Amino acid sequence: MKQLNEFIYQKSGPLTDELALAPSALGILPQRLLPDSAAPMVCGFCSTGCSLDVHLKDGIPVNLTPTKGCPVNTGEACPKGWEALAPLKAFDRATTPYMRKGHGRLEPVNWDAALRIFAGRFKDIQSRHGNDSVAFLSTGQIPTEEMAFLGALAKFGMGLVHGDGNTRQCMATSVVAYKQAFGFDAPPYTYQDFEESDCLVFIGANPCIAHPIMWQRVCRNKNKPELIVIDPRKTETAMAATRHYALKPKSDLVLLYGLAHILIKRNWIDEHYINAHTSGFEGFREHVESFTPFYVSAATSLSVFQIQELANLIHRGKRVSLWWTMGVNQGHEAVRTAQAIVNLALMTGNIGRPGTGANSITGQCNAMGSRLFSNTTNLLGGHDFGNLKHRRKIASLLNIDEARIPARNSLAYNQIIEQIALGKIKGLWIIATNPAHSWIGQQEFRHILKQLEFLVVQDMYHTTQTAQMADLILPAAGWGEKEGTMINSERRMGILRKVAKAPGQALADFAIFKLIAHYWGCGEMFKAWQTPEAVFHILKEISRGTPCDFTGIRDYAMIEAQGGIQWPFPQGQVPQENQRRLFSDGKFFTGDGKARFIFEAPRPVLEDVCNQYPFVLLTGRGTSAQWHTQTRTAKSALLRAMYPQDIYAEINPEDACGLGIRDGQWVYVSTRRAEIKVRALVMPSVAQGHIFVPMHYEAANHLTLPSFDPYSHQPSYKMAAARLAKAPYYYA
Repeated sequence: MKQLNEFIYQKSGPLTDELALAPSALGILPQRLLPDSAAPMVCGFCSTGCSLDVHLKDGIPVNLTPTKGCPVNTGEACPKGWEALAPLKAFDRATTPYMRKGHGRLEPVNWDAALRIFAGRFKDIQSRHGNDSVAFLSTGQIPTEEMAFLGALAKFGMGLVHGDGNTRQCMATSVVAYKQAFGFDAPPYTYQDFEESDCLVFIGANPCIAHPIMWQRVCRNKNKPELIVIDPRKTETAMAATRHYALKPKSDLVLLYGLAHILIKRNWIDEHYINAHTSGFEGFREHVESFTPFYVSAATSLSVFQIQELANLIHRGKRVSLWWTMGVNQGHEAVRTAQAIVNLALMTGNIGRPGTGANSITGQCNAMGSRLFSNTTNLLGGHDFGNLKHRRKIASLLNIDEARIPARNSLAYNQIIEQIALGKIKGLWIIATNPAHSWIGQQEFRHILKQLEFLVVQDMYHTTQTAQMADLILPAAGWGEKEGTMINSERRMGILRKVAKAPGQALADFAIFKLIAHYWGCGEMFKAWQTPEAVFHILKEISRGTPCDFTGIRDYAMIEAQGGIQWPFPQGQVPQENQRRLFSDGKFFTGDGKARFIFEAPRPVLEDVCNQYPFVLLTGRGTSAQWHTQTRTAKSALLRAMYPQDIYAEINPEDACGLGIRDGQWVYVSTRRAEIKVRALVMPSVAQGHIFVPMHYEAANHLTLPSFDPYSHQPSYKMAAARLAKAPYYYA
């Protein structure tokens, strides 16, 4: 038997004769490593999209520096960016496929065996239970071209209907809010707006820690702006702000309606903009009539003076920008809260101009690429699975049978989990994400995963909590070991280059998808999907005529030469400004071209404090050196030295004194779902009655409450009822 590709499968077992094809037939020819030079490429951590120059010696990356002159990070990087190469050298890289054998242990197998098992087991489940019995969960952390390939392979090739991404955990709220209000998922801003506002309002956002390079842009603002933070916790951003409004957790929506009430009552609104460019304002005016300062004060724990002061600050600003992230997105009424922010921008005319906007800051490095092209709950390019014209357009462009495209939307992430619990979904494929750490209500989730007949995990590491539960592990290349594009928070496409070889038999996700297509028997459908750049050109055609049209981008080289290009960039457009915002013409992507005011009565939280659980548990980002479940940041000794190794809880000094808790002491935090042991960090960053636990530690999501926004299905990680107690003396 012949080797398929000696370069890639150096340690692989023999493959079948039918797979001994010309390498180009499968589109997995080895990409050339770049020659010794400084290779600029987009960072693979957060959504800022910084450009990093990776320095090569003898074809091996030896270090990196931030790219000078890049319009995104202007020669700066956060701690994670400086250590971006460290995860590639980790001891626990998955270097071969692993299969769980009869004795329950994961053992190495070759690619041929792994792929035969993959196709055979999933096809068997489908034959017995139907196509809906297999699903996939993907990511916002691989290049756009790989996301599109995965979504097309799963939905059009393998016949799966249900597949969602981990962007459901961070950005689904903003997607739905923008679609309903603007007609398309369209963050309107550019990073230049951080420097041009005279009033910046951060709601449930801590960019000082979560997006440090964006925060540097704020610090360069020469307008002496008001920096306003609305957050229950005194975050690092709140400490640097000119005003901090420490409201009651999950009372954001009431506060925002109360601000609208004051602005309308005092005629501090832009009637001309409202009449010319929006719809639904009169209904909104009537809706907020009852949200008086006294009512809002009682609901938020802010004083009447604070609420009136905040409204006045927004009124006085000439260029007001409103920014939000997970503190809003991860809530039980998150979509309406995000839309209340949009409403404030619309009613004051603070959109489409420099330094303005209702601006959602994205989480993951390529969450924006996932939102547009992962083919999960949207058809490729922001199209709609339920729209016949859209299905015909995509089928024609991809030269496939229209019947292969599902005519219904996928279940959302939480609904997929529910279907597993009900025994309806029996096979699951997880790609580049670690839900056995990150998903809400962790103990129940892990119990549910054990009900699957077959679980496949495709990841860089075989040691993640999710991989260790898998029946089959497929070893994937990481950032810097493959190529493609990523789209950052300001809609800017950046280039990812291959600067290192993946270890052992690990392959780029793109190559894995190509192989799966062949073993599944649908390889011919993807014969044009030879390389990531070939897929980029396919996606360009899909984008033509849509709000995210980027047909004017010639190729990867053009993106690299421009330091990234923001969509939309239709054919015929000439690169001029490298900072471009949306809606400067007052036209939106709705049928009548007007933005919509959307609103709804606030709803109570699912779980509030009580005598048994008298504390509010808050979760969120810990430090700028940590990232998500730490599967990558924990590989760097430098980053590990920058954050506490033990899980901890921030506790107000008054609460600590009342319970006899000392700083650094072990304590128990418990909710109705679990009890965990943490270090006490006694500090006034949290209000009395609140506890804050960082999300990066495995135990954190044993505590969180499985509550979901009804429109975005995004989990509400940010609030649960908890209690606090000292651990026995021998833990002290």
